[in-house]
Amino acid sequence: MSATTTIFPPKPQMASDSSRSLAPVSDEPAHVRGAFGRFPSGVAALCATVDGEKVGLVATSFSVGVSYSPAMVMFSVQNSSTTWPVLASADRIGVSVLGSAHADACMQLASRHGDRFAGLDVTATDAGALFIGGSTMWLDCEVVSTTPAGDHHIVVMQVHGMSVDHETDPLVYQQQRFHHLAANAN
Repeated sequence: MSATTTIFPPKPQMASDSSRSLAPVSDEPAHVRGAFGRFPSGVAALCATVDGEKVGLVATSFSVGVSYSPAMVMFSVQNSSTTWPVLASADRIGVSVLGSAHADACMQLASRHGDRFAGLDVTATDAGALFIGGSTMWLDCEVVSTTPAGDHHIVVMQVHGMSVDHETDPLVYQQQRFHHLAANAN
């Protein structure tokens, strides 16, 4: 992940689809990742206290609206993650949809070395969910299912509580860079 910032929406480009064709999907994960990287996404920090230690990971695969009643969200996590097996054992997981000022915090939380939480404004619940201050949304979640999906697992969580900051824009990730939303002048 790079901390380069650009503005969305980009200027429209007019292109003809008449010369476009589909190619077979490559077996190379980097090729697929590059293609999928064209899709912009929000960035979520999933954090909890487990056995007295703060544990967290960052997901750009986070999705809301899996279900509205009951409220459910989901994300996918790599099978190779060493953090997820620890975090998955938490009673509750705090999901913080990171705000536009969180590019550095995102890189820190995603790091494999050092204290991922050093210097961050963190709020904990009695159930152990951890939230990152300055986020656009907090969701207090419980894992309800985990499904194998290729080199990842899809994790569905039920939302038990939420807080939304309508003044904070979300951090956007696309093509290995962070972006900010721009106000539409229309």
